[in-house]
Amino acid sequence: MAVRFGEFTLDTSTRRLLRDREEVHLSPKAFELLRVLIDQRSRAMAKGELQQLLWPSTYVLDTNLAGLIAEIRRGLGDPADAPRFIRTVPRFGYWFIGTVDDGTSDEDPSAPAKYWVVWETRQIALSDGDNILGRAPDAAVWIDAPDVSRHHAKIHLEGQIATLEDLGSKNGTYVRGERLTAPYPLIDGDQIRLGSVLVTFRIPGSIETTDTVQS
Repeated sequence: MAVRFGEFTLDTSTRRLLRDREEVHLSPKAFELLRVLIDQRSRAMAKGELQQLLWPSTYVLDTNLAGLIAEIRRGLGDPADAPRFIRTVPRFGYWFIGTVDDGTSDEDPSAPAKYWVVWETRQIALSDGDNILGRAPDAAVWIDAPDVSRHHAKIHLEGQIATLEDLGSKNGTYVRGERLTAPYPLIDGDQIRLGSVLVTFRIPGSIETTDTVQS
């Protein structure tokens, strides 16, 4: 089976990682680690769980796992401080955050673009249903900031409707300067403040045509 993410293809039948059509060399253990992270991409995986999968019944140091992660990042050109694919979850483990196309999607390719949340230099795609924003490793929009609660707020997507709701956070969720006390309907460009952290809700399909500069 082959899965695609960004400019890469991971082919498990031939055990090759390709960038476009060029092969990227990974050691067998690094290849297996990348495969596991992609397969379990719906959640962050603990270091202990990964070690047990890669080295069953064998004690290994955390540095062995960190070395494989570094090898994968070099192959993907994925810096740890601004990852597109592999996120380090502090004091826990690792999480594959790339968008994967495994050829099994039933979505209409002509459907509108996904919803996104933009935070600093990162943009995170949102899925149908509940998307948790917070500091917990299982949050769909993971924000590692001390004044953000573990499960701070959620964005619920249903059809063409997006609503934001605070989840009883300590420091509050704000839109347009108002602290939320009830679910709030979002529109493209809404800025959401979680404690002191500012993120932006985007609907890429709603971007208007660029104005022409008059000479």
